[in-house]
Amino acid sequence: MTMLGEQLDQHQTFINHYISLPLSSDSDVSMRTLSTPSPALILPRSSPALFNGSSTSSSSFTAETVAMVHSPPPAGLTHPQRCLRQPRDQQGAPIDILPDHAFLQIFAHLPTNQLCRCARVCRRWYNLAWDPRLWRSVRLTGDVLHVDRALRVLTRRLCQDTPNVCLTLETVVVSSCRRLTDRGLYTVAQCCPELRRLEMAGCYNVSNEAVFEVVSRCPNLEHLDISGCSKVTCISLTREASIKLSPMHGQQISIRYLDMTDCFALEDEGLHTIAAHCTQLTHLYLRRCVRLTDEGLRFLVIYCPSIRELSVSDCRFVSDFGLREIAKLEGHLRYLSIAHCGRITDVGVRYIAKYCIRLRYLNARGCEGLTDHGIEHLAKSCSKLKSLDIGKCPLVSDAGLELLALNCFNLKRLSVKACESITGRGLQVVAANCFDLQLLNVQDCDVPLEALRFVKRHCKRCVIEHTNPAFF
Repeated sequence: MTMLGEQLDQHQTFINHYISLPLSSDSDVSMRTLSTPSPALILPRSSPALFNGSSTSSSSFTAETVAMVHSPPPAGLTHPQRCLRQPRDQQGAPIDILPDHAFLQIFAHLPTNQLCRCARVCRRWYNLAWDPRLWRSVRLTGDVLHVDRALRVLTRRLCQDTPNVCLTLETVVVSSCRRLTDRGLYTVAQCCPELRRLEMAGCYNVSNEAVFEVVSRCPNLEHLDISGCSKVTCISLTREASIKLSPMHGQQISIRYLDMTDCFALEDEGLHTIAAHCTQLTHLYLRRCVRLTDEGLRFLVIYCPSIRELSVSDCRFVSDFGLREIAKLEGHLRYLSIAHCGRITDVGVRYIAKYCIRLRYLNARGCEGLTDHGIEHLAKSCSKLKSLDIGKCPLVSDAGLELLALNCFNLKRLSVKACESITGRGLQVVAANCFDLQLLNVQDCDVPLEALRFVKRHCKRCVIEHTNPAFF
């Protein structure tokens, strides 16, 4: 493996050069004349995953990239060195000696558009670039992208060996592609029955009907991110799919992870429908769904008792009654965010502390009704708490921090940003008892320099976020 790694590093510049080569003008060969490995040759799940699009940044998938799918290299281009028109006395590029599996490992780290470019270099690269093992995911980004057309062209190519069905594609990421419409989602729904993950954050032109089509035709879909899709108000099966299901099976969807952040039009009735159909939900994020009330949370708990992570941050109508309903999740709940829910007080936090004793993360930033009494109930009942954000809670004082420090020894992250009643005394007690503290936010707090130094001495690995210019 070491020798192979050295070879890959040595020839990385060759790959970058080949990727940028222009397409020959006489390329008129139909792509169906080329031999592409059958989906039956996909690596088993136990094998190392070959996953394209895992690079740190994905460049825009332009119209030129879409055209690449239709443009295999001419028959004459069988070796990369011919593309470079090298002298006859030169023996060829060293990269030619790499075996196919080495190329596949390299191609597996390329984003979707660069993988399409590689397919234009020569016939060998074309066949390798379209290996089904490299196409378990498609990742497209960019405001100027004609994403509907890109999805149509890519799925058509991937369906070459299995007409009308792409059995390899499991992940589609089209986040921030604002030109995505229902037409693009219909293409995904019709061609990708094995889809497991779909991310389309910020695609505000998508409607309910297209989402219904995807969840109805992709029974294995588990991860759905539709944050910022402001037109989506519900998730359900299409009428046709509902009729086909037997009464015993029920009208259920296999989604476990659902992010509906900034879906401003979502109301209690829509959440009721979502909960009734997505009963296997374990992660649900409803940040800034401003129309939701306590009634919607009641439906959620009835149908989705296995929720582990829940966020209702900035849902201004959620109150202590809503937390009483959330508390019925009991030991399943590990993560809860109620930030900036102004109607929540110690009463609601006491319900959570009493029944959700396995809670690990709580974000209560901006809950101005929270006091030391609520922190006391939380500290004594949720002793395994690891992360707590009580920033901008002006009624929490050093007394609350002391109770927290004396009960939650595993605390790793604590934010008391802009807590006016916090002084150095409470922080020193925290530092003396919570040795594993890794992050402390005391910005906009009146904390003396000596207290910050005390924290640094006792919690060596702690990163302190502060606004004291004298401490560094």
